[in-house]
Amino acid sequence: MDEKALLKTVEDNKEQMLDGICRIVSIDSEKDEPSEHAPFGKKVRHALDETMKLAQELGFETEIVNDCVGIAKYGQGDDSDYIGVLGHLDVVPAGEGWTTSPYEPDYRDGRIYARGILDNKGPIIANLYALYALKENGLKPKHPIWIMFGTNEETGMEDIPSYLSAKKPPIAGYTPDCKFPVVYAERGRMVVKISFDTTEKLHHWLNLYLLANRPKEAALKLDVVDPEFGKLEIRNTVIDGNSISFALSYPPCIEADEIVRRLEKTLHEGESLEVVSDWKPVFFNKEGVLCRTLQDAYEELTGLDGRPVTTTGGTYAKRMPNIVPFGPSFPGQKGIGHLPDEWMNVDDLVTNAKIYALSLARLSQEDL
Repeated sequence: MDEKALLKTVEDNKEQMLDGICRIVSIDSEKDEPSEHAPFGKKVRHALDETMKLAQELGFETEIVNDCVGIAKYGQGDDSDYIGVLGHLDVVPAGEGWTTSPYEPDYRDGRIYARGILDNKGPIIANLYALYALKENGLKPKHPIWIMFGTNEETGMEDIPSYLSAKKPPIAGYTPDCKFPVVYAERGRMVVKISFDTTEKLHHWLNLYLLANRPKEAALKLDVVDPEFGKLEIRNTVIDGNSISFALSYPPCIEADEIVRRLEKTLHEGESLEVVSDWKPVFFNKEGVLCRTLQDAYEELTGLDGRPVTTTGGTYAKRMPNIVPFGPSFPGQKGIGHLPDEWMNVDDLVTNAKIYALSLARLSQEDL
């Protein structure tokens, strides 16, 4: 297809796209109590229903799977042979400290400020308009393309197992909920809870391993380093009564069982360890069709180095097979998504849509 015409369509639809994004960002979609047809609460269900209306207005067939994941579909083909773009409509609580109302999108200095504008409503709606540009240009994909709207990414990703109980995973795709360039691998992420039968034992363990005058990873004999992923990191420590929980972001050079073994060596009678969750590392071939296609589109439209990278974070790629993290943040843009005055540059939203449109146009013609 005419790629210049495709990119021009994205540019021509800029205002329409921004209106669509602001329409969805204006909805408070924080998780609340489950109810009928709303397993993660009525607020996020409202955002899902409104997003499906938007997709229908753009001419797409839509479907909601198990009240958890919405889909905007384009192209003919088997439901087991689709390209998937998976983002989410749920958001973290707005919290305090906002300059303006978190659910009234505010344009300032070339940016839009609102909860969810970056994480993740803005980018996933930008993908919807990227797909719309493909449709308007008459692209006939070899594989159906589905833009998928999750509803529980921030608080457990339980929407994905529910989805996979009814649908097959995409054959390839990405989640626009991380960073550029394309991320070919994610660290593993384990959460553990250690319980003590007395407060004194808890204090002793804390003083010995987490509060000593040395890195806690070294104190626990978990100071391992991977040449590509970097070092294992312990984060998000929480004390609750006589128990302590924390997360371990671990590289693939150490197995989860070995982490547990080393932690258990620090425990004595009356002390026990529970693995709350363990999401294994994710790997893709840096030279494969998926990563190469996304890399090329990114480099051509930004002029930046698009060589695939790793991440210490965790995305839907942990739970949905065959997708890589890809965007939306550009190099140097960090610490924005969960804070007050969350923002995204208007120009970056347009560039995102162009990168995604070009990526999907090319990916849809590949033999995957």
